[in-house]
Amino acid sequence: MCGIAGFFAPAGTGAQDEATLRSMICAIQHRGPDDEGIWCDHPSGIALGHRRLSIIDVSPLGHQPMESATGRYVVVFNGEFYNFSDIKQELESLGRSFRSRSDTEVFLTAVEQWGVVPAVKKLAGMFSLALWDRKERRLHLIRDRLGEKPLYYAWFGGTLLFGSELKALRIHPAWRGEIDRDSLALYLRHAYIPAPYTIYRNVHKAQPGKVLSFSADCGGRPEEETYWSARETARYGLENPFSGSDDEIVHACDSALRRTIAQEMVSDVPLGAFLSGGIDSSLVVALMQAQSDARIRTFTIGFREKEYNEARHAKAVASHLGTDHTEMYVAPEDSLNVIPKLPAMYDEPFADSSQIPTFLVSQLARQHVTVSLSGDGGDEIFGGYNRYFWGSRIWKKLKPVPAFFRRSIATALTFVGTEDWDRMYHAVSGAIPGRYRLRTPGDRVHKLAGMLESENPEALYGRLTSIWQDPLDVALDAREPLTALTDTRRRLDSASFVEQMMYLDTVSYLPDDILVKVDRASMAVSLESRAPFLDHRIVEFAWRVPLSMKIRNGQGKWILRQVLDRYIPRELIERPKMGFGVPIDHWLRGPLREWAGDLLSPERIRREGFFDPAAIQKKWNEHQNGTRNWQYPLWTILVFQAWLEAQSVASRGQLLTHNTEH
Repeated sequence: MCGIAGFFAPAGTGAQDEATLRSMICAIQHRGPDDEGIWCDHPSGIALGHRRLSIIDVSPLGHQPMESATGRYVVVFNGEFYNFSDIKQELESLGRSFRSRSDTEVFLTAVEQWGVVPAVKKLAGMFSLALWDRKERRLHLIRDRLGEKPLYYAWFGGTLLFGSELKALRIHPAWRGEIDRDSLALYLRHAYIPAPYTIYRNVHKAQPGKVLSFSADCGGRPEEETYWSARETARYGLENPFSGSDDEIVHACDSALRRTIAQEMVSDVPLGAFLSGGIDSSLVVALMQAQSDARIRTFTIGFREKEYNEARHAKAVASHLGTDHTEMYVAPEDSLNVIPKLPAMYDEPFADSSQIPTFLVSQLARQHVTVSLSGDGGDEIFGGYNRYFWGSRIWKKLKPVPAFFRRSIATALTFVGTEDWDRMYHAVSGAIPGRYRLRTPGDRVHKLAGMLESENPEALYGRLTSIWQDPLDVALDAREPLTALTDTRRRLDSASFVEQMMYLDTVSYLPDDILVKVDRASMAVSLESRAPFLDHRIVEFAWRVPLSMKIRNGQGKWILRQVLDRYIPRELIERPKMGFGVPIDHWLRGPLREWAGDLLSPERIRREGFFDPAAIQKKWNEHQNGTRNWQYPLWTILVFQAWLEAQSVASRGQLLTHNTEH
């Protein structure tokens, strides 16, 4: 896995290069506790640093930064190339030789053989890397196709900073961290900040599928080349769907997933899998166990709160498959103890509360393995989210209803508080079939009320994916920038409403929420997480699968269910989709109330000057009296407030260190 950091200062910065670089990679030691390496070329002003988590070829021959055979290229690399053995064989047939078993050496040799972009196009894997071309004196920053591995960069005063996490960039003396209020508006809408934006002005996330090239005369603006496009992949798939029978396509899906998972099981260190008992993780584990003579290690955490607990379902799946299963039930205090760690773990405000159980299950797995496979990505590419199969159905029914009548119904639905809806629902839930039962019925009713006010499908999707419906009513002095979700020029042409939602989730929610959550939580404990569904070959396959084989009979992921039927009885899987959450709503009225109340105090909010205190206080009061469940909007504010406080403490610490040194 690993972590990378470095800088490019064409004018040169003198003898402090190595000390600064070592401090930068020290900041991300958790990403690579096994080894460190630096490489500097002072005349060129380039410095590359690496922290290593040894997975493939754990010998010193895999040490980075690594030079190519001719010495032209030097690379630092975070991630894995799953098909490196196939590429290595191809290169050997062309007369190339190798001194190690490292996938990094294979990449460097491929670059020398074919060039940068042709070599990257051959890779299947998750990666972010910095490649220095000594001949051309150019730095290439490259991120994987789906955005599994992070890569940040910023140009300050003639110096380019880059790294796997923002904390590495903040170490450099050139760093200037000014909060971007426009990005703050995006954060309030989504609970994450979409690429290329970050919480800081002039600091960027490299976008998936891109090669960014910097030279001494680029003026901070890189040359950008797209080597893989999610939009073009989706468009091609929709225009060239599979034409075989359902059984043939299901068989092809089974075979494709088997091949991908076999490649992702290659590891020189202990390997296991997260298992929630849902469709995606159960299928990954089933295909792992089907291809392994040894029992696969599987990991689950459970909660005492019944509505949040999937551990018993995971245990049943593990028992059927015969895995070596480990489960741990966590007490509320275990989850609460994670909250103070979040600002340092995520570096910028990030408010998907499932980050807490994700960290806990990663912590559990790391006690036994160094690599863990997951089911992430299955929902986005095979149509698993509830909004895919009832969002379009609701819109068809809403469209002919006059807008004023829909608004009246919405008002009536929200007149009753979420807790009252919950009580009414649970009074009759015994008569509702299991597959149709809801975990949070009150929230669903209020969300439906918001949907009733939508004027078109795009507005409906926006409501479904927004935490604060009107961020500019809360964030002061902000403008909301265009993103993949709001820029109509970046939409998927000629796609159905459902396909459009799946595409937009794939290019925004997936890389900027789900994959950020998993990367930071797992790497915080030095655990590598791999997601077989996000191999680009699987994504390309999935877009050619007809929508009718993804969503059928009111259920998503139909084709994955058919594949899973070959390995696990349907009754072990068939239940309502839960997600991976924690009871933030209850905590804000209980153990977190004092902490939250302090962070949300109107005086504090007003003094800091980022938010309108009245809008926040209104939601806080309604949440406390049970009128509404505002856990998600309130959580975004609380996470930002905790992050802001942590930055203030860190800044004082850095200033103290600086003064002591001088």
